[in-house]
Amino acid sequence: MPAKAKKTPKVKLQTDKDALKKLKLVAVAYSHVEREWFPTEDAYTAEVEVEERAQEVIEEVQKLGIEVKGYKGDQYFLTNLLVDKPDLVINLVDTLRGKDRLQTSVPAALELSNIPYTGAGMEGLIIGNSRNLTKRLFIAYEIPTPQFQFIRRAGTAVLESLGLPLIVKLNESGGSVGIDNNAVKETLKDAQKKVDDMISAYKIPVVVERFIDGPEITVVVFDDGVKKQVFMGEKIFRKKPDGKHFFTSIESYDDFDSYRYKFVAEPLQGKIATLAVRAFNGLHHKDYAKFDIRVEETTGIPYFTDSNPNTAFGPDKGLPMTEVMNLYGIAFQDTLTSMLSKYAKTLQ
Repeated sequence: MPAKAKKTPKVKLQTDKDALKKLKLVAVAYSHVEREWFPTEDAYTAEVEVEERAQEVIEEVQKLGIEVKGYKGDQYFLTNLLVDKPDLVINLVDTLRGKDRLQTSVPAALELSNIPYTGAGMEGLIIGNSRNLTKRLFIAYEIPTPQFQFIRRAGTAVLESLGLPLIVKLNESGGSVGIDNNAVKETLKDAQKKVDDMISAYKIPVVVERFIDGPEITVVVFDDGVKKQVFMGEKIFRKKPDGKHFFTSIESYDDFDSYRYKFVAEPLQGKIATLAVRAFNGLHHKDYAKFDIRVEETTGIPYFTDSNPNTAFGPDKGLPMTEVMNLYGIAFQDTLTSMLSKYAKTLQ
């Protein structure tokens, strides 16, 4: 008999509201975005949302009675740090001048200024900004991940040994950029064309991986200072974007009814949780991260397909992290309070 999904347990995060009084100023850093820095409209749209999200986070911090400022990730960022000297920076910067790989400049500036900040450090972001490196570390830590091929140049042949179907992803960038409704390719010829088109359009390498048919699960790891809490939800899709496979396409971001989450049953839940904590530690993530997993229908193996350190953090219930944690009865304000108090307790 198939395992029955039990009622989602309520989880209480570690919180110290008295410690919050130590925070005199919190800064929210976010990406400075201009259209000319991005190769496509989809890439620009995926990043520009952070401006509105940062303002929402600022408002949530204000509700806690803490003074807060917003800093754009631009040429004045370091100056603002040195002048204001915030007690903590909530780092929401995904790109610098439109490039994912430059986002490590923000934790570098914060380390230089000796100012605590949330989210992954330089090493974690370097790993998180490369699907190639992420997948190699998955393999090193014995975390299942689909067979893949890293391709730098258009015209490089896709390996037949990968099997079919295939999906092509940018080595950098999140938000399903480049993954449209027709992203899953049933032939090597179609996959090859997708590889060449994406490298030509985005000017960055790609990863080709075997597409795993089966349930898609979103996993969030949140470190509340006492325990790395694991939350997960299986996506129940309303329709197949290409008429054949269930997956998250960039078009689905505009359809609020494209999927809903349901609780993941044991024993799969426990197996994934163990792997997720191992991945969180091995990939040098910090505070919080999101993992995308596809469970192969024929074998039941949970394949880790993507890792997102510093995944979209904010109160909007359409954000995967917020939505999955809501399944467990945790509101964004609870998550924010837990994270801020964890850092506040370290202040003198």
